[in-house]
Amino acid sequence: MTPDIKKNLIAKAEAACQKSYAPYSKFHVGAAVLTEAGNIYEGCNVENVSYGLTVCAERNAVFQAVAAEGKNMQIKAVAVFTSDNENECTPCGACRQVIAEFSNKEAAIFHRAENGWNESSIGMMLPHSFQMT
Repeated sequence: MTPDIKKNLIAKAEAACQKSYAPYSKFHVGAAVLTEAGNIYEGCNVENVSYGLTVCAERNAVFQAVAAEGKNMQIKAVAVFTSDNENECTPCGACRQVIAEFSNKEAAIFHRAENGWNESSIGMMLPHSFQMT
């Protein structure tokens, strides 16, 4: 992946973060998904007073990609951005499982870390994802 594509993906995640609805936690998150088709889809977290109805930014972005490209959509990379500059923010377990559902183990995950941006793969973040055999 070129540095320009990575930079664009992170910028899209940051823009999505600005749209976040997080009145309860005040933890605003944006995500951008790059598909193998070369398209980028954004998502933000959307909270609800009934916390179980809250949707994470990453899943929101993945679902946008599926809605646009269909069930065979494949993820190439995901960027996660949060307005919280003090804490590392990686996808939660549920989001990791959803990302794994639509990617191979090499799909890149970019997230903010202590010293800038960290890159891992979904296979590293979720080495034993649930799969139907």
